[in-house]
Amino acid sequence: MTRILFFEPRIPGNTGNTIRLAAGTGAELHIVNPLFDFEDTKLKRAGLDYHDLAVVTVHDSFAAALEQLLPARVFAFTAQTTRHYTDVAYDPSDVLLFGPEPTGLPPEILEHEAITDRLRIPMVPGRRSMNLANCASIAVYEAWRQQGFPGGR
Repeated sequence: MTRILFFEPRIPGNTGNTIRLAAGTGAELHIVNPLFDFEDTKLKRAGLDYHDLAVVTVHDSFAAALEQLLPARVFAFTAQTTRHYTDVAYDPSDVLLFGPEPTGLPPEILEHEAITDRLRIPMVPGRRSMNLANCASIAVYEAWRQQGFPGGR
């Protein structure tokens, strides 16, 4: 199933919600340090009892995450592009990369040689960003839908 990669997330509730997303869809969640205290009560509350049902891996660096995830296509989600997330035919091994909530992915990650393409989720003009967990949900469900919802009911 598709892999979600969070680069240095800042808000525990978003990561907790994405743990629920991973458990519900079979996606894997990979997280690049540094991040908040993984024992944070907001993280646990948002993830409810899904922590044991999800595959979650924490990596010490972006390079370490890529070492484990490649070879795969890596799609970086950013508002700084014109190509939409629906313009891609997703493969089960794809990696969906999202940046930290306040800033998004930094230029050095967006321009990294491992990035296959940069994608955006459309919004009405004048809006800066959407919630990280919501963006991950939109992208994961599109990838899963294209694959025929394997393992789903």
